[in-house]
Amino acid sequence: QLQLAESGGGSVQVGGSLKLSCAASQSSTKRYCLAWFRQSPGKEREAVATIYNLGTSTYYSDSVKGRFTISQDNAKNTLFLQMNDLKADDAASYYCAARRLGDSELGASCARWPRARQYNYWGQGTQVAVST
Repeated sequence: QLQLAESGGGSVQVGGSLKLSCAASQSSTKRYCLAWFRQSPGKEREAVATIYNLGTSTYYSDSVKGRFTISQDNAKNTLFLQMNDLKADDAASYYCAARRLGDSELGASCARWPRARQYNYWGQGTQVAVST
């Protein structure tokens, strides 16, 4: 059972930066799409970035493209989200998630799965506050 744990949330001013981390409980030779989602009160959980765990293919939502960068350190079983030029609208709870890929899904872009219900494993979330 894959377990995920986020860290690195906090409070920053508009224009500031934060780097979120997500530690996985185990290394894996299995294939996953890894993603960062966020959710603010009254809104649906939305994907902001995805990456294939055994590759470098990435996807970003339009709202964060050019400001956020998703990356991973496979040696440390850790997923990252570097967030720059933060805006008030970026304030939310941020979650890392993983979707186990079936044989028929190999080779597809992780952008194919942008919905929270499409992911099997979740961290507990970390809060990001952005003040003006």
